[in-house]
Amino acid sequence: MASAEYTARDTAYWYVPIVRAVPAAFAAIVTTFVADHSPELGFLTFGVFALLSGLTVALLSARTLDRGILRGIFITQGAVSFIAGAVALLWPHAGLGFLLLLVTFWAAVTGFLELYAGVRARGRNASSRDWLFVGGLTAIFAIVILVMPPDFVQHFTGPDNVVRVLSTSVVVVGALGAYGAIVAVYLVIAGLSLKWAPKSAVQDGTAS
Repeated sequence: MASAEYTARDTAYWYVPIVRAVPAAFAAIVTTFVADHSPELGFLTFGVFALLSGLTVALLSARTLDRGILRGIFITQGAVSFIAGAVALLWPHAGLGFLLLLVTFWAAVTGFLELYAGVRARGRNASSRDWLFVGGLTAIFAIVILVMPPDFVQHFTGPDNVVRVLSTSVVVVGALGAYGAIVAVYLVIAGLSLKWAPKSAVQDGTAS
């Protein structure tokens, strides 16, 4: 969560993580309540999530962060997410292989950018720890998708004696939902931590 060192600029940033949590929560809810974990659902879910996330990150970062490297990093991250989401929605039948490539590319680039932002702002911005966590989790998500064989299929019998199939598509879409759930919960708590920062912990100054 956000560190204990706050500035007035940091606490004013509190709503950004919470707004960022909304697209992530969407991905988690869809993959939880929709049984069809097909590549088409993956494109739709990822597309909406990345498109909204990109808009949120780019617009709110331009509004809340000072001019400089950090603002540039997050605007770039938002642009990458927006483009990846648009591609997913424009070509929802491109196949599982393309879905894996697209999600891996998105997660690797945006994860690295947010990790870099967290490292650069460490000790100077209360949200740096949150950026490190989300960036690291996104990078791990990229590795999970990257190592997943596209032709994985395993048949198993459930507790109701019904034969089911665990495939790459099921794992990838499920992993997207799990990623979204973790990010959503973390960002909501991070935002509330900034909002409810003790007055005595708020220092004068401006976030870098």
